[in-house]
Amino acid sequence: MTRARVRAIPAWAWLIGIVAVSAAAQYGLGRRMVAPWIMVDELLYSELAKSFAATGHFAVRGVPDNGLGFVYPVLIAPAFRIASVPDAYAVAKTINAALMSLAAVPAYLLARRIVRPGLALVVAALTVAVPSMLYTGTLMTENAFYPLFLWVVVVLVAILERPSWWNQVLVLGLCGVAFLTRAQAIALVPAVLTAPLLYHRARLRAYGWLYVLTGLGVAAVVGYELARGRSFDAALGAYSAATDVHYDAATALRWTVYHVAELDLYVGVAPFAALLYLALTIRSLWNRERAFVAAAVSLTTWLVLEVAIFASAPSVSRIEERNMFYVAPLFFVALALWIERGLPRPPLAAASAVVSAALVGAIPFAGLINQNARSDTLAFLPWWTLQDSVISLDQVASVAVLGAAGVGVLFMLVPTRWALTLPAVILAWFAFSAWSIETNEHGGAHAASVGALYGGITRRDRDWIDRAVGQHANVAFVWSSRKDKNTLWQNEFFNRSVRDVYYFDDARSPGNLPETKVAIDSREGELTGARRASYVLTDDTVRIAGTEIGRDKVKGMILYRVDGPLRLAEWWEGATLRRGTEAIRGLYPDTWSGPMVTYTRRDCEGGSLTVLLESDPSLIGGPQTVTAGKQRVEVPPGGRVELTVPLQAAGGECTMQFTVSPTAVPGGGDTRLLGVHFTRIDFHA
Repeated sequence: MTRARVRAIPAWAWLIGIVAVSAAAQYGLGRRMVAPWIMVDELLYSELAKSFAATGHFAVRGVPDNGLGFVYPVLIAPAFRIASVPDAYAVAKTINAALMSLAAVPAYLLARRIVRPGLALVVAALTVAVPSMLYTGTLMTENAFYPLFLWVVVVLVAILERPSWWNQVLVLGLCGVAFLTRAQAIALVPAVLTAPLLYHRARLRAYGWLYVLTGLGVAAVVGYELARGRSFDAALGAYSAATDVHYDAATALRWTVYHVAELDLYVGVAPFAALLYLALTIRSLWNRERAFVAAAVSLTTWLVLEVAIFASAPSVSRIEERNMFYVAPLFFVALALWIERGLPRPPLAAASAVVSAALVGAIPFAGLINQNARSDTLAFLPWWTLQDSVISLDQVASVAVLGAAGVGVLFMLVPTRWALTLPAVILAWFAFSAWSIETNEHGGAHAASVGALYGGITRRDRDWIDRAVGQHANVAFVWSSRKDKNTLWQNEFFNRSVRDVYYFDDARSPGNLPETKVAIDSREGELTGARRASYVLTDDTVRIAGTEIGRDKVKGMILYRVDGPLRLAEWWEGATLRRGTEAIRGLYPDTWSGPMVTYTRRDCEGGSLTVLLESDPSLIGGPQTVTAGKQRVEVPPGGRVELTVPLQAAGGECTMQFTVSPTAVPGGGDTRLLGVHFTRIDFHA
């Protein structure tokens, strides 16, 4: 194709092409995500989408939930109209690819206000090339918030230039929609109110609607929450807990520096230098340019400040790039504007380049390149990859600063005719970043999703439970805390029939989702607090009274059909194993006996008891004697012996006592006095 023909192609066609290519590429990468891995976030949004698709309401595990943004679940809900969850999951990721790729449109429109079409298209391409496009393969609100945030910027820039009442209402309305997508959008409100101060203080009266409507809105929200007997921060829903944390000012300042520095690294240094230079020279810019810079600086400042303060909490303590990458296109527009203005290089531009390059050195790479980076700080993954094969961890900071310095030198020396070298270098770095994110051996996106799936399901069909009982069945999940949490989350995600989740008094709750603590009735083994269900899914350390109808052998997960209240077939009560009407005292959960084992059976009229005994030569080198009533057997070292003894009823109860000799303490931290293994205990009427 000749250069003339290329130039003849309209900008809108190129823009459609950018969106289409991005969506296709993200669709392909999304297919490599075989399962959700950012937990429990992805599970939450899938639950909300499933609920809305089925009932028109929002619920998590059947419990109404209005504490999370509902815009994103609504957008992916059509996918979950598909019966097969694995198929619905694939369609939801396709929706993500289209949604997030559409961010190129507002980015282009924003840039087009102040630069020529070619440079605006470069901005659009950079917008959908950022490493965070990875999130199209996850069920996360980033997919909807990214383009929505950029539409807020477009309208904000428009009202700075033309502050009509309609534009002011529109930008606040978009902020409201953004908040209903992601509570983090609360930071957009002060940003919108600050932008006019940076643009033209003398014209503040023209933005009266903006301030009046915001004041009325805040008063209405506060009044509504107070009328309900709650504090105003309850309006944040599930994220109101973030306001309960004590934030230290010095720590928050330090994390703010880290976040600003990481954002500088994320966008490729040159765009950061460009926006910094434009901000320092804002009064010399044309109206449209000044409107953009005012909006960009205000939005970036408030968003990064919000994210950094949250990250400074002791429970977080990591760079939350995932919560601030949305501002990256603003830096790309700034770079395009700097190029459009002829690459001006006064002393302030040089200072901006030096500061931007040096700022990268403020990042404590050695302390923050870890597993948290897999999902939250994607800009670290290329450096993690380099650290694995080219440089040491201690050298990462130095090499990063040297690389930033190289970009700074390019910023100051690249000839005007080669100005596009800067965005080309950034695109190349983004391509390397995408490769690192996909392939990082410490758990890139693909590996993380494979690991999450394997942690929960090894069956070929991920919806194996639905296939066994039907998606409308009622399967209860009993959590023992002895397995990977993915055995719950993955099976629940891919199987609509998994509904109520229960955990025992002595087990840890599997997550901050609706779940019920249950106790065990000491006589019957019934799970008190559990509702009736037709089926139960649990792991092989929990014996349910029912019929096994399916199993994931590798993960040790068993699906039971049950009749009546949920009951255990056997359970431990202190040092006593109970099995229905049976009680076995003196036996440990690993089947080791102590020196004495007592078997008791209620409602017994007599019968016999057969036990399978096994000796362990690593504990006792010689034979061991087991005595039960009038019978005695010898168990050779490493041998197996079956013993059957008669049971006599007394007062409706049968009892048999076994004594083992000799016994020994294994040592190595195990202080138990052990005898033999009671591998099997069977009663015969």
